Amino acid sequence: MAVVMIAGPQILSAIFLATSQNWWRNSAAFVFGASLSITSIVTIVYFLGDSATGQRGSNDTLHIVILVLLLVAMVHVYRAREQSEPPKWMGKLQTATPRFSFRLGFLLLGFFPTDILTSTAVGSFLVGTGAPWIDSFPFVALTLLLLALPSLTVLAFGERAGAFLPKIRDWMNANSWVVNEVVILFFIAMTLNNLVG
Repeated sequence: MAVVMIAGPQILSAIFLATSQNWWRNSAAFVFGASLSITSIVTIVYFLGDSATGQRGSNDTLHIVILVLLLVAMVHVYRAREQSEPPKWMGKLQTATPRFSFRLGFLLLGFFPTDILTSTAVGSFLVGTGAPWIDSFPFVALTLLLLALPSLTVLAFGERAGAFLPKIRDWMNANSWVVNEVVILFFIAMTLNNLVG
């Protein structure tokens, strides 16, 4: 699910910020903003779902909600597979400030339709399986690590990273929808297993 979270404009933004003028501060602000929004949504969904499940005593409804959310995410990813022109705000990323980067991370990872659905599915899945809230940490941490990879690459490889980061960006832009669909199918299978089992 972490791959679904970052595929698309999220990882493209991280790559642009990693090659921007003030790359270290911009990348850190972007990841920090993302961490706040992802954690908030998963937490809200988890505790709302947890109180609802405690009242009803049945997880079937929750599993159906998760399944519907995953199917909606799958349709959204498929319909958005054809990339049009990059959004205008992407042109600002080369000269971004840490403040802009923070807001972008917070809004992009917290309010992008696929990311809302994914974070909601993760929080609901944890409630549906009876897992504790702290089990959301690996999902959040892996998502943040994937977002930080471009800046970590620049840190490790310096100028050489500038040559291959655009190639990775182009590949992700062309193929991210396939990766997303495979991951969503995996979670649909898990949810159906929980619903039937």
